[in-house]
Amino acid sequence: MKEEMYIQLAPGLKISRVLTGLWQIADLERDGNTLDPIETAKYMKPYAKAGLCTFDMADHYGSAEVIAGAFKNQVQGGDKVQLLTKWVPEPGKVSKETVRKAIERALSRLQSSQLDLLQYHAWSYPDPAWLDTLFELQELKKQGLIKHLGVTNFDAAHLRIALASGIQLVSNQVCYSLLDQRASGEMKNVCEQYGVKLLAFGTLAGGFLSDKWLNKPEPKVNESFTWSQMKYKRFIDEAGSWSDFQNLLQTLKPIANKHKISIANIATKFILSQSHVAGVIVGARLGQSEHIGDTVKLFNSHFDEEDFKVIQEQLAGLNHIHGDCGDEYRKPPFLTASGDLSHHLKGFPAPYEIKTAKNGNQLVVSGTYWEDMAGYSRAIKLGNTIKVSGTTATHGNLLIGGKDLKAQTHFIIDKIEGAILSLGGTLEDVSRTRIFVNDVNDWEPVARAHGERFKDIQPANTLVGAKLVGEGYKVEIEAEATLK
Repeated sequence: MKEEMYIQLAPGLKISRVLTGLWQIADLERDGNTLDPIETAKYMKPYAKAGLCTFDMADHYGSAEVIAGAFKNQVQGGDKVQLLTKWVPEPGKVSKETVRKAIERALSRLQSSQLDLLQYHAWSYPDPAWLDTLFELQELKKQGLIKHLGVTNFDAAHLRIALASGIQLVSNQVCYSLLDQRASGEMKNVCEQYGVKLLAFGTLAGGFLSDKWLNKPEPKVNESFTWSQMKYKRFIDEAGSWSDFQNLLQTLKPIANKHKISIANIATKFILSQSHVAGVIVGARLGQSEHIGDTVKLFNSHFDEEDFKVIQEQLAGLNHIHGDCGDEYRKPPFLTASGDLSHHLKGFPAPYEIKTAKNGNQLVVSGTYWEDMAGYSRAIKLGNTIKVSGTTATHGNLLIGGKDLKAQTHFIIDKIEGAILSLGGTLEDVSRTRIFVNDVNDWEPVARAHGERFKDIQPANTLVGAKLVGEGYKVEIEAEATLK
């Protein structure tokens, strides 16, 4: 096998650069019939034999973990594969017992004593429960149940927070394609700063980025579409028109012909060429269709500068997908198969419990040492106004974000948002912020982080230098929100 087909993602974890995604098992089972594990596992064998020995799955991909476990342990040739899985819990606080049970369930389904890579998905950042869960997963890693820890669908700000707070992550799995270039911005900066790699999914946009759709009329999305096709047609619409999409395919076709490979190979190779990408994940409908031979061909050719230039020029004409990585699961417009979160979850619990003071005021506390000691609330609601106390990057008795100024700032804004959400508002209701930096020379990264979160809100703001209380705290922010 060609050595360039593989990459050392982490110590003791060498993976194929094209991973086989098993999310379509959920689609194959959407009629309620469960696939036979052993029979379906046999269809994984040709992938492993061709060198595509790394498989990606999740707890909610139907019986994908069971099938993968059967392949690794009961089908000849399965003992040399890597099985990467994900855990996607419901929003809200998760107990230590629940975290352990989830990992033990994955181990049981995969018939393994240790997970090669466990990737965690968090639904809501204003609720700091996501950090508690990561700290608990890291504890299970220390105990040997998890070999390596990663995340999935994290945006740049919260990948930064986790890494700066000492969470030992090796990867972040995000959507990244010619249509969706969000991961080429701040995400790349965070990856390079902390030595983390991306695992890219959606690279073929549910099969749309292929010769099959060249010069084809715009399809009508209906029940004949797979969930993947429903989802990525929304990305095409967000990036521009069907005509814009056809122009992209027509630009890729001559490059594909030049290298004697497919459009799908070109789309894959472009993402693989990004320095912060370890691998791309290509979905497989086990037992129904496979493109193994075509996939392996992409390692037989190399782009030149002109190829990159032509593709980049075409991409410049597309609309940017809104927000940051993973926002399609957190903020409208939701770019999911159904266009909302109805097939994922029912809703989001309030980050903090609302309390009523003796004077009748509604308030929330975040549980920090400072609140109890000094006798104040994180935020208080007075009529249609919410006032948020000066907030530092404190979670319980922990300093979050380490020495990373942007990480501390983003976590502070999360806490502010969580308090406002709990009292019935949103971050968009913020009308004023005041920022205090311990060292005035640190103003710029703090201001930039504030800008990333408030660029579309633009509240009144003041930033000053002020000596802060507490070792290691570099920034403090207070805020006011006016409910509409």
